[in-house]
Parts: sequence; C-alpha cells; structure tokens
Amino acid sequence: MDMRLELVPLPSADVDRSKTFYVEQVGFTLDHDVEPGTGMRIVQLTPPGSACSVVLMAGMGDPSAAPVQGLHLVVDDVVSARQEPVGRGVEVSDVSDMGGGVSYAYFSDPDGNSWALQQISR
Repeated sequence: MDMRLELVPLPSADVDRSKTFYVEQVGFTLDHDVEPGTGMRIVQLTPPGSACSVVLMAGMGDPSAAPVQGLHLVVDDVVSARQEPVGRGVEVSDVSDMGGGVSYAYFSDPDGNSWALQQISR
C-alpha cells in the first residue's frame, strides 16, 4: 500500500498575510483559494517542484494551534535557493555546512512555522 504525504496544514492567524508571504516572498504556487461557506476559507499552496502542498485555513481547526516546526524543502543548491526568498525580503539564516555534504538554511513564516532549506550532496 502506498502512503503519500500530500498536504500539511499550517496554523495561520491571518490567512491573507500568510498567502502573500508564501506566494510573493517564498515563491510557492497558489493552487486553491476557496470559501466553501459559513466563514470557512481554504488556501492551498505548493512549493515549486513538490508533490506535497501546505494548506492555510480560516474558520476551521484550532486557531491557537502551535506552529509547525522543522518542515524541510530539499533543494539541489541551497545557496541559490536561499537567495530567492532573501531577494524578496524573507529573513533566511546563513547557510550552515553540517559536514558530510549536508547544508541547511532556515526561515520562518509570520506565524512561526519554521522551514529548513536542505541540500544533500550525493
């Protein structure tokens, strides 16, 4: 049986602010922004080249949920991948070489959900 991780819910206090951050600053693709009714809103976003998306929701779920920590975006070139969001105003850490061909750079969204850009040289 296949098990595919295809959607990760992220807590967001302000869906519009988060949508702007992910689309305009980080470069995710907006897949859906729908309001099915009764105050609910679902915004689905996908990192370039990824089979897994994130979803921001309003009017459903726990609005006081803790931020999601340590999400990884695996990239071929962490230095180049870091420059794109930095060029759009995102605070991204310097690249850390962990040894063994593994490098990281880190950033967080406005709600404290944290991300790692990870390069593993093969």
